Amino acid sequence: MTRTLITNIGELTTNDPAVDGTATGTMRDAAVLIDHGRIEWVGAADAVPTTPEGYLEVDARGRALIPGFVDSHSHIVFGGDRAAEFEARMAGQKYAAGGIRSTVAATRAASDDDLRTRLRGFLDEMLAQGTTTIEIKSGYGLDVETEARLVRLAAEVTDEVTFLGAHVVPAEYADRGDEYVDLVIGDMLDACAPHSKWIDVFCETGAFTVPQSRRVLEAGIARGLQPRAHASQLGTGEGVQLAVELGAASIDHGTYLAEADVAALAASETVLTLLPGVEFSTRQPYPDARALIDAGVTVALACDTNPGSSFTSSMPFCIAVAVRDMGMTTAEAVWAATAGGAQALRRDDIGVIAVGKRADLVLLDAPTRVHLAYRPGVPLIAHVWKDGERIR
Repeated sequence: MTRTLITNIGELTTNDPAVDGTATGTMRDAAVLIDHGRIEWVGAADAVPTTPEGYLEVDARGRALIPGFVDSHSHIVFGGDRAAEFEARMAGQKYAAGGIRSTVAATRAASDDDLRTRLRGFLDEMLAQGTTTIEIKSGYGLDVETEARLVRLAAEVTDEVTFLGAHVVPAEYADRGDEYVDLVIGDMLDACAPHSKWIDVFCETGAFTVPQSRRVLEAGIARGLQPRAHASQLGTGEGVQLAVELGAASIDHGTYLAEADVAALAASETVLTLLPGVEFSTRQPYPDARALIDAGVTVALACDTNPGSSFTSSMPFCIAVAVRDMGMTTAEAVWAATAGGAQALRRDDIGVIAVGKRADLVLLDAPTRVHLAYRPGVPLIAHVWKDGERIR
């Protein structure tokens, strides 16, 4: 395994408050030592300890180094395309949850090899844009066989696999939502739980009611899966309160929140994962991240890569949108896309550059992290390390 010294770092974002008392733990003129996939040492570039022979030295040339992005919400195992739906929205058609069903038929018809090839293509996109940890949901099968295929394929590339059989009610169960929930928490959960870490549900008008969502999450918890939830994307509702009550690691979307939802989130350990690509693609109003952070809510950012409502895999793009349209500072947005995503996955080994943590790092082709928002759409990812190995 490669041992590496990265030196001459102009700006180092550690996300370690012990560095300077701030959430981003920023250092100037810094260096990082990596050994056996972990951070061995962090400090000033002129204070690098004597190192054994065999270290590969990388000169950052005054550029910025940040933790690898942690994308805690994606749907990247699917077939088909929904470009026509996007075009219709841009012409004024309103987004609705039912569009998911149009992807289901294509996914059911796709072979494992087709789905695997496409999945790995998306992973390559994400790595090229600095994402080193990815969560992947099922939800485009909506039958026992296909949902099991999706979580199995996802488990080939990540430990962060989410069973989302309760994405929407499929066409063959129209007007029989409770019967479909019986399937989800019965045979489908039996088939998918062995490949999954998380249980999720789309608690929303047009998807699943609060009582149905409770059944799904409680059944998953009983099988040892950890809960998370889609909620309050299309309007206010009781999904946030339910998910907080059940100890969800993350509630995702949160486009429409009541005051009681914000208070519940702020008083809990549940992360609110905001998905700027969705609002960009659907023309819904952007959440007020500034107000949420000021209220004490822990906020993460993720891409929600999917063919219907957010077909972007770029965390830098989501950071830029969050800064421009959601009231976040660049420091807050970068923290939310790294340490925030880690908290949304209940991980303490990623999203931070500190001794003993995984060496998942991104060197920017820029002197500061501010350029991620300052230069939107520009490819600023110079190098990426995953578990200490440079993969780009």
